[in-house]
Amino acid sequence: CVAGRDDRRSTMSHAVTVASPTNIALIKYWGKRDAKLNLPINSSVSVTLSMDDLRTVTTACAQPAFERDRLWLNGEEQDVAGNSRVQAVFAEVRKRAGDHVVDGRVVLSAEALRQLKVHVVSENNFPTAAGLASSAAGYAALTFALAKLLCVPPALDAELSTIARQGSGSACRSLAGGFVAWDTGAAADGTDSLARQVAPATHWPELEVLILVVSDAKKTVSSTSGMGTSVATSPLLAHRAAKVVPARMEQMEAAYLARDFSTVASLAMADSNQFHATCLDTYPPIFYMNDVSRAVIQLVHAFNDAAGEVRLGYTFDAGPNAVLLVQRQHAAQALAAVLKHFPPPAGAEAGFVNRAELSELAARTDLPPGFDARFPMAPQPGAVRRIYHTRVGGGAALLDDAAALADANGLPIKA
Repeated sequence: CVAGRDDRRSTMSHAVTVASPTNIALIKYWGKRDAKLNLPINSSVSVTLSMDDLRTVTTACAQPAFERDRLWLNGEEQDVAGNSRVQAVFAEVRKRAGDHVVDGRVVLSAEALRQLKVHVVSENNFPTAAGLASSAAGYAALTFALAKLLCVPPALDAELSTIARQGSGSACRSLAGGFVAWDTGAAADGTDSLARQVAPATHWPELEVLILVVSDAKKTVSSTSGMGTSVATSPLLAHRAAKVVPARMEQMEAAYLARDFSTVASLAMADSNQFHATCLDTYPPIFYMNDVSRAVIQLVHAFNDAAGEVRLGYTFDAGPNAVLLVQRQHAAQALAAVLKHFPPPAGAEAGFVNRAELSELAARTDLPPGFDARFPMAPQPGAVRRIYHTRVGGGAALLDDAAALADANGLPIKA
């Protein structure tokens, strides 16, 4: 338990700050068999992305003087009382609170910790609600922070996955690092619907990711709403869950463990396509991708055709932003192809790609012979707003007190 680890700050003696990563599903979760518990109709598997580049940082603190639970996200206070998913996470973590013990002495009992109201301050360093799994990172961070704050015993760590899932389904996969599966489970209470790590972040260090931010606007159809409509109206979704996903899960896990990039990328592309086909099969149809998204898909296939092998893969969550899979030895060449057709607007080159050294290398890298003929699209400056280059990373982690987002009164620290 880390609550009260900084006793010098007596007015904020129960505080913890954590970071949690986002994750990108390669076999998608879409559709719930139980909306309240966020139980999925199919299993899924994802890569956890490095917190060096995309993360949620959350500070949770508790004081006897606090009158109610409060939550701030990106500087804006949220309605905790009116958010059933946030309420569920708070309630489930509180049930599992443990004694706060210092030097073998109980400083605060589990019951006393349960009674304390909590302030939570959370920030994402990437677009929120834009199809980049911000809710996964956010609810994983919330669950992990509350668990550390309220001294949840380590023996119950596995249960944090089921709690995070109740906030956002894919959040259960962000607690762990590397390659993480979420098994659909069969129990009505959801106790067997949880995440498991298939491989740690260190398993495939050569696997990298380019994220093309096409839009940082909040999507018009939320994932929760879209899933509900798809379950009610899409025959393709039912077929996908029962007949397609189980085999793909086995194939994807085996390919990832074997570091078989061609198979991993090909399965990810096929599954992304089918997910968005399911959205089109929904009535009324849901359109998460746009013309730029579809152009990126065409670029990837042209790139692979010119290379004579699968060097690049794509996947799109519920939004227009492209996540490209690539191995380290081909990352500069892939970025060169992207920048040729989706350059930054004039004057906006600085910071367009988060790693300048990769941009510089891409500028000196030749494209595969024949790529231009296969993809003759004219450049579209500004169609992509920003590019993140990142890697597979670890799961939720504690940060030191210097990273705290809340002041001694449990209020957001102003930037």
